Amino acid sequence: MSRLAKRVSIVPPSGLRKFFDVIATMDDVISLGVGEPDFVTPAPILNAGVASLEAGETAYTSNAGILELREALAKHLQKLYGVTYDPQDELLITVGVSEALHLAMLALVNPGDEVIVPEPSFVAYNPSVIFAGGVPVPVPTYVEHNFRVTAEEIEAAITPRTKAILIGYPNNPTGAVMPREMLEDIARLAEQYNLIVLSDEIYDRLVYHMPHVCFASLKDMLNRTILMGGFSKDYAMTGWRVGYVAAPADLLKGMRKIHQYIIMSAPTTGQIAAIEALRSGEDAVQDMVHQYDQRRQVIVQGLNDVGMPCFEPHGAFYAFPSIERTRLGSEEFSDRLLFEEKVAVVPGSAFGASGEGYVRCAYAASLADIEEALGRMESFVRRYAK
Repeated sequence: MSRLAKRVSIVPPSGLRKFFDVIATMDDVISLGVGEPDFVTPAPILNAGVASLEAGETAYTSNAGILELREALAKHLQKLYGVTYDPQDELLITVGVSEALHLAMLALVNPGDEVIVPEPSFVAYNPSVIFAGGVPVPVPTYVEHNFRVTAEEIEAAITPRTKAILIGYPNNPTGAVMPREMLEDIARLAEQYNLIVLSDEIYDRLVYHMPHVCFASLKDMLNRTILMGGFSKDYAMTGWRVGYVAAPADLLKGMRKIHQYIIMSAPTTGQIAAIEALRSGEDAVQDMVHQYDQRRQVIVQGLNDVGMPCFEPHGAFYAFPSIERTRLGSEEFSDRLLFEEKVAVVPGSAFGASGEGYVRCAYAASLADIEEALGRMESFVRRYAK
C-alpha cells in the first residue's frame, strides 16, 4: 500500500512539467512550449527590486503583503475594471496565482464538493480541487465555439453538490477570450444556484482587438467572485513569484488564515518590484502586447498554412492548432516533433481530455524562432499527413 494520501496518489504528475524535463536534456531545441514571456523584466521594475536588496530589505512583510502594494493594486483594479476592493480586508498578495488558486480551494471546498472546470484548462485546476478534497467536474469546450464555455453547458453539469465554477479567461492553453454577454450568462447561473465563481485572470492585459471583461465587475458578482491575478505574464515577472487574490472579506479571511500557516508572506523583493510595475510599467505592458500581437498573427497564419488548422486566439500567448491531419495522438505528435525536428510544443491532452487532438504552441518566442519552427513543423506534417 502506498504511504501517500489517496488524494495525492490519484493525481498524475503534471504532463506539462514532465515534458519540460525532457526538453532540458536536449540542445538546439526551439521551444514553443514554455508559457513564459521571453522578455526580461522591464528595467525600472528590475532596478526597484535590486535597490531593495541593496537597501537590505530582506525581512518578511505583512502576511497579507506590503500595504503600499495592496493599495496600489486596489487603485489599479478600480481604474481598469471599476471594481472596488478594500486593501486591508479584501486583497491578499500571494506566491503567484498558483498559491491563490490553492488557497481559494482549501478555503472553499468541503470533502465531496464539486467544482465545475471548463476544459481544456490550465494543468493545476483539477489537481487543486482534488487536493482540497473536492471533485472536479470537467465541461468540455470545442473549437466550433472558439473554446468558449456556454452557460447552458455549465448548467447541465450543476448538481446539489456543486460549490463553485472555476474559469480562466483569457485561456491557457487555447487563447480563448470570453465576450461580456457570455460571462453575464454565467453570472446569472451563479446567482440562481448560489455558486462562487473563481476567475483566474492572470492574462488579463494580454488581449488582442477585443476588451477583457473582469468577472467581478459584472452586476452583483463582486460578492460572488474570487478574482485571481498577478504580475508574471503582464510584466514579464514569472520568477519574482508575485500574485494576488481579491475577494469578499469573509472569504479572504479564510484564505489569509491558510496563507499564514503555509507561506508567511510573498517574496519581499518581488512585492517591491510589483509596486514599481504598477507605478511605471504601463508603457512596457503595451509594448509587449504589441509584439505578442505581431507574433500571434504570424504563428496563426503559419500553422494554418502548414496544415495545422488553428482558430484565432484573442488572448494570452498561445495558439492551439489541430493535429488531426497527422493522425497522431497529441503526446506522440509532441514527442516525435521534439526528437525529429527539435521543436517543442505541449500535447493538448495535458490540459484535459478535450485537449486531445491539439497541441499548445506558445508564441512567447522571437519571430525568428517562430518562423524557423513553422518551417520545421511543415516538414513534419508533410511527412505524417495521411
